[in-house]
Amino acid sequence: MTKQPSITISSLDAERLDSLLENLSDASHPGKAALEAELDRADIVAPEEIPADVVTMNSTVRFVVESSQEPFCLTLVYPNETEGKADRISILAPVGSALLGLSVGDSIEWPKPGGGMLHVRIEAVLEQPERSGAYHR
Repeated sequence: MTKQPSITISSLDAERLDSLLENLSDASHPGKAALEAELDRADIVAPEEIPADVVTMNSTVRFVVESSQEPFCLTLVYPNETEGKADRISILAPVGSALLGLSVGDSIEWPKPGGGMLHVRIEAVLEQPERSGAYHR
């Protein structure tokens, strides 16, 4: 098993995600435990201290599939913001919770439809609320 990269999360995101988790049951939200584990291992800093290349909530990220160099973009959002939008990924999806707090250059494994895994690298954080000065969104 590969070592997990270090992650940085804003105190505002951590607070909001803790509130979200308090209202979810384990049975109906299998991604809850993974998100809790990510929050537990995170370095939590003030929103103003988040580096510009870190994935935060509502960040739009450009990825590249390492085997094919195929790029794609997604925005990391809260569960109620995904419906009908293919370019968004919920923080409660296994890949969503794995993205939170990662930086440009970090790689993760991404489940392929129908089985197997892809190795995906974060190529750029295209939009990040903290970088835009939206600290209290």
